[in-house]
Amino acid sequence: MNFEERLVDPSFDYSVCKKVLDRCGRDKSKIIAVLQGIQKHYRYLPREVFPYISNEMDLPEAKIYGIATFYENFSLEPKGKYVIKVCDGTACHVRKSIPILDRIRTELRLADGEITTGDMLFTVETVSCLGACSLSPVVMVDDDVYAAMTPDKAAELIAALRMGAAS
Repeated sequence: MNFEERLVDPSFDYSVCKKVLDRCGRDKSKIIAVLQGIQKHYRYLPREVFPYISNEMDLPEAKIYGIATFYENFSLEPKGKYVIKVCDGTACHVRKSIPILDRIRTELRLADGEITTGDMLFTVETVSCLGACSLSPVVMVDDDVYAAMTPDKAAELIAALRMGAAS
């Protein structure tokens, strides 16, 4: 079976994948960089990219999928424009990170088990540690850390993000 027959969705635009592969190279040792580049564009790894990458890098599709599912930073599900990570490591937990998480979920009207808002604007995740224990409790939005967080500050942060004014 040739590559064209293996495509899940022949209408998928592979130009992003091609650009990432051209930039990173097709060497098998570059697979993580390739997956990171693709995820940066889509905010997740669409299933359609696996056979394409497999063909281009001469790697088994199962190996690529295994890498994508092994590392926690990769996602096979679409994420919102803003990824909010609430730290629940020991330092943050004892300084009341759970009420912060609860407030964020309430502000975003997320149902139990739901992590991404219907409008794809927000994804909320809990993490074991963000490495900012002295600033706890902390919340991270994309690459920005918000220290000494409280439920009220979390609500203000959500409002600012909605208005595109958070920094």
